Amino acid sequence: MDGSIGFVEVVGLVAAIEVADAMAKAARVSVKTITTDAAGGVTVICEGDLAAVGAAVDAGKAAGSRLGECVGTNVIGRPDESLEALLTDKIGSVFAEEKAAAAIAAAKPAKELASKAVKK
Repeated sequence: MDGSIGFVEVVGLVAAIEVADAMAKAARVSVKTITTDAAGGVTVICEGDLAAVGAAVDAGKAAGSRLGECVGTNVIGRPDESLEALLTDKIGSVFAEEKAAAAIAAAKPAKELASKAVKK
């Protein structure tokens, strides 16, 4: 993982979406994911160069505080390579289940058509 990663944790999905929007607009970063924890916290994770991530986290913190409670922020410069695997493999997105359900629903009619064609 090149560059840096930044985290902004807030309470509530609406605040998290506002945080992600503010982060993306404030600096040249990409929002990597939005994830939740069991306690109701929602964390927005972004990546980019160190200065951009720092500016994005500051903007995200301000936006999250306006809509709700900003629980915490963090910027990690030059994170260890093993951290990327943790973020990619272990920490899922808020939107992952909906994507998976949509993919399964889209694939189901194709499977049914294929099975009907084999039976004929």
